[in-house]
Amino acid sequence: MELAVINQKGEDTGRKISLSDEIFAIEPNDHAIYLDVKQYLANQRQGTHKSKERNEIAGSTRKIKKQKGTGSARAGSIKSPLFRGGGRVFGPQPRDYSFKLNKKVKQLARKSALTYKVKDNSLSVLESISFDSPKTKSYLALLNGLSLGDKKTLLVLPEENTNVFLSSRNLPKAKVVTVNDVNTYQVLHADHLVICEGSISKLETILSK
Repeated sequence: MELAVINQKGEDTGRKISLSDEIFAIEPNDHAIYLDVKQYLANQRQGTHKSKERNEIAGSTRKIKKQKGTGSARAGSIKSPLFRGGGRVFGPQPRDYSFKLNKKVKQLARKSALTYKVKDNSLSVLESISFDSPKTKSYLALLNGLSLGDKKTLLVLPEENTNVFLSSRNLPKAKVVTVNDVNTYQVLHADHLVICEGSISKLETILSK
């Protein structure tokens, strides 16, 4: 499979780059994608939710009314879950939502996500990208040149580039990551995936291990 290589202005450079069929043209596995996205979202949860149980409530231990003769239900403590300000029954407790997922399943999920992008014609290969200084205007000009100004985009860089990252930070629909940090959720969440030419070989190496 070959894709045209474009420059920062969105112009065709006249060159093409070959993509590995083992990475970008496999039979997509939807269940692997589901598991990888589920793990990613689970790992984002802090799990710090907490409500107080009956034994953790600060309050008087006095019996609030006599046992008999009131004509209503018996009540022995103001901390009862039946009363406002009382403890909560089976309330949320701090917990870790993360779970283990095999490396091969995660790789299969990323390959499947990349394959879907190729099938949907939602993947572009950028020759290179460089900004003299961090400016949102520069990154917006890049997106407009690629006709992606109104779409959610994910740009994959071969290595860290501070100017590019800072230039994209104020754009809510733009996301920039390095090739080592690409994950299934980000690929699928973006409407269009833009990969720098130098990232292709690194991505193929990572996903072929």
